Formats: sequence, structure tokens, C-alpha cells
Amino acid sequence: MSNSKTIAVDGMGGDEGPSAIVPGLAIALERQPDLKFLLFGDEKQIDPILEQHPKLKAATIVRHTDIAISMDEKPSAALRRGRHGASMWLAIQAVKSGEASVIVSAGNSGALMVMAKIVLRSMPGVPRPAMAAIWPTTRGQSIVLDVGANIGAVATHLLGFAVMGEAMARSVFGLKRPTVGLLNVGVEEAKGLEEVKEAARLIRESNLPIEYGGFVEGTDIGKGTVDVVVTEGFTGNIALKTAEGTANQFGAFLKQALSSTLMSKLGYFFARAAFQAVREKLDPNNNNGAVLLGLNGIVVKSHGGANAQGFASAVSLASHMAGNRLIERIAGDIEKMQLLQKEEK
Repeated sequence: MSNSKTIAVDGMGGDEGPSAIVPGLAIALERQPDLKFLLFGDEKQIDPILEQHPKLKAATIVRHTDIAISMDEKPSAALRRGRHGASMWLAIQAVKSGEASVIVSAGNSGALMVMAKIVLRSMPGVPRPAMAAIWPTTRGQSIVLDVGANIGAVATHLLGFAVMGEAMARSVFGLKRPTVGLLNVGVEEAKGLEEVKEAARLIRESNLPIEYGGFVEGTDIGKGTVDVVVTEGFTGNIALKTAEGTANQFGAFLKQALSSTLMSKLGYFFARAAFQAVREKLDPNNNNGAVLLGLNGIVVKSHGGANAQGFASAVSLASHMAGNRLIERIAGDIEKMQLLQKEEK
């Protein structure tokens, strides 16, 4: 099995486990028939579902393990058990060994980050890995990082996030010179924490394929003001969860309003195509997949509650990034950043 199109999959992660993951792989394979899968998990649960998808079965090697990391398990405990052959640990190991080009898991976020950092290690020159999410905007899509891998960050960490984010934007969106902004309490240069203002200076002077867009506010994320929004993990995670909650709230309000009167029901009938387009835009399953950047391997975290369609989206994202040399792009830009810092000294 060639590793260039091979994806390692934690078959036991997420709320639904194999019942969502295996059909998701079948959808991904329909989209990209040249994909291959290394699927780690309990054969007793996986095989009956896999039998329902003959094409997927032919493209998949199942490696049995009955050790699975639960969604509520503490990362320290998960790490201890994971070393004994948990599905998540083995899937990450497949990337390290070169058997697979990327790993996808819908499992415990904290456990995935800890295991990935230990197994794959940080790339040379990367101060800290960061979790990046693709965010739907009124202009299309943007990348936001960090959304939870780190709590707090100094200026050099934020610069590293900017470098990794712009490399991902070039890889995923095909942009030659992505716009990058720093999330702040205001767009004025005098506002914000000192580390954020220092990061702004470092980005401006980085001489990288970046078009610095200055400070951006929370409202700019949904507008798509810049291609890459850089922040630290505490703020980024709150922004992500707030956006998900707001989308769900909007959907509930809209459903209530459209079913309240006969006229509103008639209005929905005539405008249902438009409402469907909005629903698809806001559906997290269509934008599923956060990426742990800065490691010697590509790690994609699917939402734990993703359905088969959502897991397929995460797999497609993983395959796209592997095919567009994400690791090489990050390594090249980190090297440029290091050369600039040496010249300053």
C-alpha cells in the first residue's frame, strides 16, 4: 500500500465511532477513488459495517485493536493507555513510520494533541504547534488559529502561527500571498496586549509571502476580512465555540419563525432553495476538520459529533493538504523566518 494517498484513521473516535466513520470513508472514496485507508479499531465493530461498502473494503486495511480512548478521558490517562496500542496512538504511529501521509481522528481532542506531539514531534523552528480551523465567511472561507492547542502565546508564538496559517492558506486555498490579521480588541495600532503589538511588528518585517492586514476584531472573522486570523488558543477556542453556538441559535430562531404562521410557511415554500443554501453554508459537517500544524506529520481532528458526511469532509481536507505539500511549505517558510531573525541579531 503506497503512502502517498494512504490515510490513517482512528476508527474508534467520536460520538458514533465506526457507525459514522466507516460510511464517511465510503463517501470520501466516492469523491477520490484513488484513496487508500489504514483503519485502526475493533474488527467486531468495523467489519460488519465495512461489508456494506465493497469498494471501501477493497481500499482498506483494518488493523485490530480493542483499546479505544474515550471522549471524556483525561489526556494523561489516555496517553498511558494509548501507548499499549490504542486506535488513536496506532494511527498516529502510521504517519510517523511513513505508512500513511496523514491521520484523521474524531476522538478526544486533548488526547489527540498530546499523543501527536509526543509521536510526531514539533518541526524544527516551530515554537509551538497550533490547531487551525477553516471558518465559513461571507467571502468564502478563512483559516483561524490557534483554536485550542495552546493557552496564551508570546509574540514569537503568534509569528509562528502566522507562518503556519499562511502556508495552510496557500496549500488549501491556492493563494500565492494570503492576507493575515491579528485578532485584537480593536484595529487601532495602540490597542491590545504588548505581545500582540510586538507580533504585528514581527509579521510586518517577516519578508514572507504574507500580506499583513493589521489588527482585526471578532466581527471580521465572519466577514472574511483576511484569509488567516491569528490568535492564541484560549481566545480562539472561545471564538470557535461561540460561532458554533450562534449558528445553532440562528437555525432554531429561523425554524420557529418559519413555522409560526401560514404566511411564513408559504414564504418558506417559495424560498426553500435559498434557505437550503444557507443551511448548507452553516452546517458544521460541510466545514469539518481542524488541523494540528507544526508537527512532522499532518493531523486532522474531526468534530466528535460529526456524521458520515462530516467525517468525509475531514478526510477530503486531509487528503488535499497532503497532496499540496503542506509540511514542506511550512518548513520552507519557517526557515525563511529563522534566517530573518539571525540577520536581525
